[in-house]
Amino acid sequence: MQVLRRALLGLLGIQVALVAGLTLTDSYRRRGKKPQPFPVTKPQQVPVGEGTVTTYTYGQDLYDDMIAAIDAARHQVLFETYIWKGDEVGESFKAALARAADRGVEVYAIYDAFANLVVPPAFKRFPPSLRVLAYPVYNAGLRFFDLRRYGRDHRKILVVDDDTAFVGGYNVGAAYATEWRDTHCRITGPGVWDLKRAFADFWNSQRGRRWADGDERPLLIETASAWESRIRVHRNLPRQWSFPIRAMYLDAIDRARRNIWMTHAYFIPDENFVEALVAAARRGVDVRILLPQTSNHVVADWLSRGYFSQLLSAGVRIFRYQDAMVHAKTATVDGEWSTIGTANIDRLSMTGNYEVNVEFIDAGLARAMEEVFRTDESNAVELMAGDWAGRGFTRRFAEVVLAPLRPVL
Repeated sequence: MQVLRRALLGLLGIQVALVAGLTLTDSYRRRGKKPQPFPVTKPQQVPVGEGTVTTYTYGQDLYDDMIAAIDAARHQVLFETYIWKGDEVGESFKAALARAADRGVEVYAIYDAFANLVVPPAFKRFPPSLRVLAYPVYNAGLRFFDLRRYGRDHRKILVVDDDTAFVGGYNVGAAYATEWRDTHCRITGPGVWDLKRAFADFWNSQRGRRWADGDERPLLIETASAWESRIRVHRNLPRQWSFPIRAMYLDAIDRARRNIWMTHAYFIPDENFVEALVAAARRGVDVRILLPQTSNHVVADWLSRGYFSQLLSAGVRIFRYQDAMVHAKTATVDGEWSTIGTANIDRLSMTGNYEVNVEFIDAGLARAMEEVFRTDESNAVELMAGDWAGRGFTRRFAEVVLAPLRPVL
């Protein structure tokens, strides 16, 4: 036991040193380096059922339409984000919400306090006309060992009246407006209602906590009960130990017969997820995964690389996005199925955080998402199996040492 204990402590020490070294090296390399311009797909509006879905791949286009929607609000605005920077973009959203409240619109806002620790406290002081909830940094109270209480609020939702909703990967900040490649969508029609319910349910689950104006009343909403069969909203709810987004992905992958095209910022799947992709590729499905060449989390990059050999040997194609951070969380399958949302393919998103993904079963939207993927491919380099097999010993060693961290991240 003593030998085993020393071996485990030694491995932990090596992991800590390696993570620290990778992080410091990455920080040094990034110093003074600006992301390069990247190709984007213009917003595309696609009719889906009784409403529409518009895709966004450039932050400034999205922010302009989100603020326009807030400025047009008549009754209610529900705004939720993971990161809300205190820069000019963050201030523009804060001002738009305040303007809406000043003209009598009910405004509710949620942000994750942990994700915004570095945001100046002055920015987090809001007018009393706004009802603002900062999802707490520590949420377990005295229930230290209750894993259901440690999830972060990683969702990004805006709902305006009953008419319009936005959801996707974009946080709020100046860098995301022009420097990051992400994907968001705007939904109109009956598909809005489930996103409205999603916001209200989360808000009401936090009623025991006080927000800016000290008001603890529940958020009561009225929405139609009709189903939009082409649009399904999936919510990961750690407090209820409910994680349907992973099941949604696995079901779509298992059904695939022609193609699976996925774009993700962080790709650290569990073994069942990897096996599903491998099985799809081996039955002749065109499986492509587009990832950042270098993300903003270097350790996540190294953990992701630990899966490349298994995937490449099965025929999965891996594309690495160049010179900018791709932060999208999207997929499209067989020209019929697509998803846009907030969940990454990693443990934190799949079985940890509050997340929301919208599933679309519509050929028109799938075509639009395939066009987005092809545009992104034009700015990516495919990783070939031979090149990957020839990587050096140092890289292989780092992958092996970091592998035990996969279930954590």
